[in-house]
Amino acid sequence: MSDLFDVGAETILITGASQGLGRQFARVLTAHGAAVVLAARQTGKLKALEEEIKAQGGRAAAVAMDVTDNGSIARAIDAAEAALGPVTVLINNAGIAVEKAAVEQSQADWDAVIGANLKGAYFVATEMARRMIARRSSGNVINVASVLGFSVVKFISPYAISKAGVVQMTKALALELAANNIRVNALAPGYIDTEINHDVWATPAGEKLVRRIPQRRVGHESDLDGAILLLASNASRYMTGSTVTVDGGFLLT
Repeated sequence: MSDLFDVGAETILITGASQGLGRQFARVLTAHGAAVVLAARQTGKLKALEEEIKAQGGRAAAVAMDVTDNGSIARAIDAAEAALGPVTVLINNAGIAVEKAAVEQSQADWDAVIGANLKGAYFVATEMARRMIARRSSGNVINVASVLGFSVVKFISPYAISKAGVVQMTKALALELAANNIRVNALAPGYIDTEINHDVWATPAGEKLVRRIPQRRVGHESDLDGAILLLASNASRYMTGSTVTVDGGFLLT
């Protein structure tokens, strides 16, 4: 059973790896033996994470990638594979949110959110899939969705719409790529405490939101470790088109 969740032979590319969930995924996967490509627009934080991982005996390489630019996507994957070899697992994690009432969201807000969260994820996945198909190798794509792809809260409508799209994209790509031995699944986190939202949970609005979660707590980044190891490893070999929800029961309410 100890080999079931083994990722020691995997080279994993993580978009949006400079902070939050992407950084946590990189840490846990390298701790379990994977080689990890850290991708984001700004490489400053990536370099610090790369050095941290290497100092602990792990394998990592940082590459600049703007998921809204197809040329940047291709160049980043070229650099990734030059550094660490063929990518076998993609974690599509890059994403943004704009918090405004729907009637105040501008076209630029919509384009930024949909561009990064849905369009970007689609074109990173399809670029990666083309390469996997060309070398006739199996592959694994993990899209980071959200519980807000299934439910909604106020003031982040483009984000919720984009994540619903990610869930459907996961199914569509899983169906097309299964014949090429490429699996496509999604991880849908609930509310997770990161440095970006940490101060929210002590506010009245944050406390009200936590009360909606049946487990009565916000998630820790490490609460996703088991799910990402499942999806990245051979333990999920008969899963494709699935979305794994890790939310403390949020969607039950």
